[in-house]
Amino acid sequence: MSVQNSGSSMLTTAATSQPAAPAKAPRYRDHLALRILRDKRALTGVIILVIFVVVALAAPLLEPGDPRASVATGSESPSFAHLLGTTTKGEDVLALLIWGARSSLGIGFTVGALATLVGLLIGLTSAYFGRVIDDILSVVTNIFLLIPGLPLLIILAAFLPPGPGTIVIVLVITGWAGSARVVRAQALSLRGKDYIDAAVVTGERPLTIMIREMLPNMASIVMSTFLACVIFGIGAQAGLEFLGLGDVSAVSWGTNLFWASNEGSLIRGTWWTFVPSGAAIALIAFSLALINYAVDEVTNPRLAGRTKWKDRRR
Repeated sequence: MSVQNSGSSMLTTAATSQPAAPAKAPRYRDHLALRILRDKRALTGVIILVIFVVVALAAPLLEPGDPRASVATGSESPSFAHLLGTTTKGEDVLALLIWGARSSLGIGFTVGALATLVGLLIGLTSAYFGRVIDDILSVVTNIFLLIPGLPLLIILAAFLPPGPGTIVIVLVITGWAGSARVVRAQALSLRGKDYIDAAVVTGERPLTIMIREMLPNMASIVMSTFLACVIFGIGAQAGLEFLGLGDVSAVSWGTNLFWASNEGSLIRGTWWTFVPSGAAIALIAFSLALINYAVDEVTNPRLAGRTKWKDRRR
């Protein structure tokens, strides 16, 4: 009996000691971009954004010619000949919408990149050097944060010559302070880390430390700041041009709304002249907000932990 028991125990031990099937790698080890795209909200936002970017780049192929040219009688409602109708001047609304995407998206992403770059430069410099430099830069940042944004935008745009360059400069001047404050707060938490002190001891230059050591650990903050600045750029450009403070002879979503307002489209009931441009601005802001929310949820440990806990409950 003892021999049989020992033999069965040996068989049981051998069966349990067999190597288990390799488990799948955990999701948190995947690349950051893939983790973000797994989020349905982020994927929806990326799809919407890509569609608008492709349409904007293909504007010369989709609607060749001058979008301001009169192609039909004025105030025609949407039809097969003109899918989004025509303006009071006989301009095709679809052509204005497609060509306007080039200007609005171009200025929006340019403003987002420049405002984020200025915010990074000031925020990192303020957090790294501290003391007097931090005090001076913090005061300057607080001044720009306290000044009401819309009046400052209107004043700067009214005194500068109209054009896309003026819009970019005005929006960067009024939009960098928020990103600088966020970057400074994140950089201050990294400034006291051991690897930063080790880099200082080894004699690395401040610019090298900020770019190689601090900036890679702030990728999520930089991405969220950039997306927020792009939303600000697109919306603020449309607002300034709607008020007539931009180049009204150019074609953009803001100037489309400006001419629709001047021509009394709301009173006349020609909704097709202003709804497409307004809906395009709202959709772009919605898509960028979805991407921004997904980036924050994936890179924020608290939100990521809450999401995994919900997945386990399901």
